[in-house]
Amino acid sequence: MRVLIAPDSFKGSATARDAARALADGWVRERPGDELVVLPQADGGEGTAEAIRAATPGAVWRTTPEPVTGPGGAPVPGRWLSLPDGTAVAELATVCGLPMLGTPDPMGATTRGLGEVIRAAVGAGATSVTVALGGSASTDGGAGALRGLGARLLDDTGAELPPGGEALSRLDRIDVSGLVPPPPDGVELLADTTATLTGPHGAAQVFGPQKGASAGQIAVLDAALTRFAEVLGAVLPADPGRAGTGAAGGAGFGLSAWGGELVDGASRIARRTGLSDVIGTCDVVVTGEGRYDHTSGTGKVVGSLLARCAALDLPSIVVAGRLAVPPPGAGVDLTALAGSTEAAIAEPTRFLHTAGAHAARTIPSA
Repeated sequence: MRVLIAPDSFKGSATARDAARALADGWVRERPGDELVVLPQADGGEGTAEAIRAATPGAVWRTTPEPVTGPGGAPVPGRWLSLPDGTAVAELATVCGLPMLGTPDPMGATTRGLGEVIRAAVGAGATSVTVALGGSASTDGGAGALRGLGARLLDDTGAELPPGGEALSRLDRIDVSGLVPPPPDGVELLADTTATLTGPHGAAQVFGPQKGASAGQIAVLDAALTRFAEVLGAVLPADPGRAGTGAAGGAGFGLSAWGGELVDGASRIARRTGLSDVIGTCDVVVTGEGRYDHTSGTGKVVGSLLARCAALDLPSIVVAGRLAVPPPGAGVDLTALAGSTEAAIAEPTRFLHTAGAHAARTIPSA
């Protein structure tokens, strides 16, 4: 059999690359005669740049001349992936990710560092930019990223607003005269969700709880994002109702107003890694992520792959740290294998290896 092994990262425990290797090793232990196609995936969230790097000969990491602004305001290292065709890949999670905060700050966390990385890449000669959205600590609508690119956000006294989403409720006007123009070949925004900027399916409502926001804070943030959309729309083309604008706490919205094109991250990475070309030649697909639940089908790697499998009538196996809902095909729950979530997280490679072997045993012998 020809087996495609294409997991996403298992956030907080294993990269997509490490997960893919462990699953492949476990599979081979049970079925050494199978041909494995190992293609770690991403959807615009954590690990996207690394997935692109692994699939792109000549890709190199470059660093910003100075540290950039982290999600809590402290300086952090800035870097982007430089591709041979002149594209710079900036990954939000590496500079503004939620795990970078010791304590979540849903009201004050910022995406400014992402804008600073993009600005450095454009200044270094990048002809196009791909931005991996996802995994953010903030719900600032991408206001911070725009500030990193040179915009000024002012209150009714003309003073600069402090960072974070909460402050946007006091926004009076936005000065875009110093905004760095997009590179000549454009900006692509890889979204890992179909969420909009505001409302019941918006950035604050859907992702605020993951970032530590209470019900009251979610309401404040949603109203603040609404105000931001109104003011930004007066100076830049902005559509807060478009799918994907809620990605990364609304960073998809701010950067799309700058000129970025929102695209489905999982599909783009599948194309870049060659998955789109090989999936039709395989007999079974093994994918996985940290938690498989109802959100997995809203732009995530696993949901995207399962949709492809359904279209091609391919059997699928989902390996997850936790299967919160049953997948359409076979499923392997690492927590069940390990006995607890803590044990699975403590030794992810061990239990992913076991999961790979378990998955192989679900396939009838050829």
